[in-house]
Amino acid sequence: MIATEKIPIGATATQELIVTEEMTVAHFHAAMPAVYGTPIMILHMENTAGSAISDYLPECWVSVGTVVNVRHLAATPVGAKVTVKATVTGIEGNSVTFDVEAHDSTDKIGDGIHTRAAVDVERFLKRVNAKVAEVTE
Repeated sequence: MIATEKIPIGATATQELIVTEEMTVAHFHAAMPAVYGTPIMILHMENTAGSAISDYLPECWVSVGTVVNVRHLAATPVGAKVTVKATVTGIEGNSVTFDVEAHDSTDKIGDGIHTRAAVDVERFLKRVNAKVAEVTE
């Protein structure tokens, strides 16, 4: 089954957020400045990309991140508003590629390419549970 067949090239989603202390590098490493952390920006880019296609996937399917190639271009302090955008640029089988970017009120703070794979939740969880069983034996 090609779960991505209804996803249009150009489908987009945006997310707006306010940077909190928990989203900063300083939250994880006390010696670092309190600015929006790269891993958190990537999380927001991935979530936004997932939102761009979730309504097009068959029932009981979700998307999972498989590739991230992102640049973090500028520091953003606590309290600043960040807007994240993801746009579908390509589809191959059950893989969907996105252009992702993030902006604060003054700068483009990040950009890159992200790929997600559409997966059947039941089948996906069977594989995960099999691995859990291997690890706990």
